[in-house]
Amino acid sequence: MLTPPPEEPPTTPPSNPHENTSLPIDITQTYNHLLHTDPLLTHPIAAIESLITLLSTSPAGTISETLALLSSATNTLKTTIPNPIPLSAGTDLFQRYIISTLQSRSSSHDHNARGGGKGKRNHYQGGVEDFRAIRAHLLANSRLFVQRAKEARGKIARVARKFVRDGSVVMTCGRSRVVAATLKAAAEEGVRFRVVYAEDSYSYPSSISAGTTGSKTTDVVGELRARGVPVAVIPFAGVATALGETDFVIVGAESVVENGGVVSGMGTYQMGLLAKSAGRPFYVGAESHKFVRVFPLDWGDLPVRRRGLDFRIEEKERRGVGEGEGEVDVDFTPPELITAIVTENGVQTPSAVSEELIKIWY
Repeated sequence: MLTPPPEEPPTTPPSNPHENTSLPIDITQTYNHLLHTDPLLTHPIAAIESLITLLSTSPAGTISETLALLSSATNTLKTTIPNPIPLSAGTDLFQRYIISTLQSRSSSHDHNARGGGKGKRNHYQGGVEDFRAIRAHLLANSRLFVQRAKEARGKIARVARKFVRDGSVVMTCGRSRVVAATLKAAAEEGVRFRVVYAEDSYSYPSSISAGTTGSKTTDVVGELRARGVPVAVIPFAGVATALGETDFVIVGAESVVENGGVVSGMGTYQMGLLAKSAGRPFYVGAESHKFVRVFPLDWGDLPVRRRGLDFRIEEKERRGVGEGEGEVDVDFTPPELITAIVTENGVQTPSAVSEELIKIWY
C-alpha cells in the first residue's frame, strides 16, 4: 500500500551538518524516517517519496526553481548517506521523470499557443497559476509512479517462482523482500521445496537453538517455516559444502549497476564465486527501479563508505555488522558470476541492464 508523504517533517534528530539549510525540510531525516516506518520500502522508492514530500512543502514558484531544489536535495542525500548507490537509482529516475513530464506539458502548451488546440485558450504563459497546475499534476502522477514501482515486487515473484520446482533445494542469504516474496509464492502454490539459508557466522550460533532464527533471519526463515517449508540455516563458512546439495542460488540486490553487476549485502559476492565454481545457476531478483547509471570496473570504483579491514593488536568488544558509524557492509558481485536478473519485466541477462537504462534515459 502506498505510503503517503508525511504532512509534517519528522521532529526527531537534528539536521545533518552537511544538510543544505535552504531546503524546506531535512531531506536526509525524511528519507531515514520513511525507511524506519515502512520496512517494505526499498531505498530508491524511499528517496523518491522524500523528493515528493519536498515538492509538496516547497515554496518554489517556477520550473527552474523546482529543478534546482530537486538537484540540491539529491546532492544532499548522496553526500549524507554512507551507501548512496541504491537511492541514486531512485533520485535519478525521478528527476528524469520530472523533466520528461515538464517537457511533455510544455510541448502541449506550445502546440495550443500555435493554434493546435482547436480554439482552446489555455495558452502557456509561464504564470503562477499555470505552474501550480503543473506542480499538482506532477505530485499526483509521482505518487502513481511510486505505487506502480512498489507493485514490481509481486510481479517479480510470479516470474521467479517458476524456477522453484517440486524437489528443488534453493540457497539464499540476506533479507531480500523479492526473494522472500518469490519463495512464499511458491509455497502458497503447493510447491514442495527446501531452502538453505546462509547467514553471518557471528549470528549463526543463535539461529539453531530451539528451532529459532537470529535477528537477521527471523522474517525470511520464520515465515517460510510457518508455511511448512523446511529451512536449513548455515553459516557462510558452510556455503561451499551445502552447494553440493543445492539446485540454484537466488539473492536480492540493493542496486544493479550498468554493467549488470549488483551491489548487495556482504557475502553475496562470495556466494556467487562459489556457485560459479560448483556450476550452480546464480539468479538475482531486483526491481528495475534499482537499476543505476554507475559503471564500476571493480569494487573500488563504487562511491560507498564501507568498513575496511580492522587490523589491531588489542582485543576490543566486537562491533556488529553494519554498526560502524558512517560505514556499510555491502559487496559487489560482477556480472560474469550472474546467470540472470529477474525483474518485473521478465528474465534478463546482465548485459541487458545497459540496454534497459538506455531506454529510460535516451
